[in-house]
Amino acid sequence: MQFTTAEITAWVGSFLWPFIRISAMLIAAPLFGAGAVTVRIRLGLAFMLALLVAPLIPTPPAVEPLGFNGLMIAAQQVLIGVVIGFMIQMVFSALNQAGENMARAMGLGFASMVDPQQGVQVPALSSYLVMITTLMFAALNGHIALIELTLVSFQTLPISADGITRQDFWNLVNWGSVMYMYALLVALPAVTSLLVVSIALGVISKAAPQLNIFAVGFPVKIMLGFTLLTITLPVLLAQFIELLAEAFEFIGQVTRR
Repeated sequence: MQFTTAEITAWVGSFLWPFIRISAMLIAAPLFGAGAVTVRIRLGLAFMLALLVAPLIPTPPAVEPLGFNGLMIAAQQVLIGVVIGFMIQMVFSALNQAGENMARAMGLGFASMVDPQQGVQVPALSSYLVMITTLMFAALNGHIALIELTLVSFQTLPISADGITRQDFWNLVNWGSVMYMYALLVALPAVTSLLVVSIALGVISKAAPQLNIFAVGFPVKIMLGFTLLTITLPVLLAQFIELLAEAFEFIGQVTRR
């Protein structure tokens, strides 16, 4: 049996390009990109998915993988995978930002712990909200939908040197305002109520200067904050689903779906 260089290059490219795009998505996406998930697990999952999708994708361009054109195609696959995963990561960042706003209003900004998704110090309330949304993401099969959307992108956005455009990056930057808007909507009931409490405590301190407002106000704000969090927690699911739907819709627009 004899194989030409073009045939070998086509066989290598049919597996290599999907592997690069899927690996980039798994690194940037939440749940898959968490610190608890080892690199070996990500590579194994990317390898398996690339093997499954390789026979189904359109014929990739027969270019030398280590040549200039091959490096340009690899860069585009990395960008596409990172954008897909980063969009879902922004959904979790919105809840993280909402937790930070609520923690500052409650006076718990100093209570921090390591975020399992990003591996950095965040307020404990932010980590709590991220854990809840991670469980909701898994319960809604969001990780399966993310993998499916990535595999479908090989049909709607074929492997080539042309992929993510400059306009797509501007749209991604503009979509950041949606993330901050939802972060504000999640934290708004608690922050507004705690602001009213702070104003009331300020009036009390003026009316009764002998009252130790710090000893009284600090536990009151914490107790009220957790009460408001318990009351508004059922609404979090609807807000998370709406934000997640917008993120998936944006990914569909970027991948020309």
